Amino acid sequence: MKYLEYTPLDRINDFLSHVNLGERTIKGCLEAYSCKHSGTDKKLSLSLENEIFDYLGKSSDADSSSPVEYLMCRSSRKTLIYLLLSLYHMYPDYDFSAVNAHQFFTEESWDSFKQIFDVYMFEASKEWLDANEGSALLETLYKALDEVVKVAECEIYTYNPEADADPFLEKGAIWSYHFFFYNRRLKRVVSFRFSCVSNLVGEGHLLDDSSFDEDGEIFDGMDM
Repeated sequence: MKYLEYTPLDRINDFLSHVNLGERTIKGCLEAYSCKHSGTDKKLSLSLENEIFDYLGKSSDADSSSPVEYLMCRSSRKTLIYLLLSLYHMYPDYDFSAVNAHQFFTEESWDSFKQIFDVYMFEASKEWLDANEGSALLETLYKALDEVVKVAECEIYTYNPEADADPFLEKGAIWSYHFFFYNRRLKRVVSFRFSCVSNLVGEGHLLDDSSFDEDGEIFDGMDM
């Protein structure tokens, strides 16, 4: 996987590197990759595929709720491996399991991504508008993504691992999301991570239940 540099992504990354909201900070990062193998990618890709084949060879579970049905599909395996290679480039010291990671990826639509973005990035979007008149953050994000991976052609995935298997989770994290935009034709992946971290933890204070209750209000009425 080769890291791709795109100025439109850099502009958003500069803004999302540290959006201080007083007691909370919102952070975000966009990274684009070509799916063409580079460095140790080929060896790692083979290792991940062998892990999948070993699992399939030992498993007799044909239940659709298990990973077997998904992993038996060649195109599904290929997509999973590309997503995992992207994660390995972002977290080179972390050991991802192909079989375990499968259950943490969920395919989404642009509308479901937009719903999550509109709710959780509402305050960051207000800050963006204050600094960039006439250009909404989501609109700018869409244009940047479209330039790199053609959003209409993308498969969109969210990566939501358990807390103990999440290399992205920071101390004091209130919430975090990790999306992947994968264009099969262009063989490109864009990763978009964004999170909210309590500044009180960084200052040595402990979070109390009221902090979570306040943020919990934004979940009310949402079907997620």
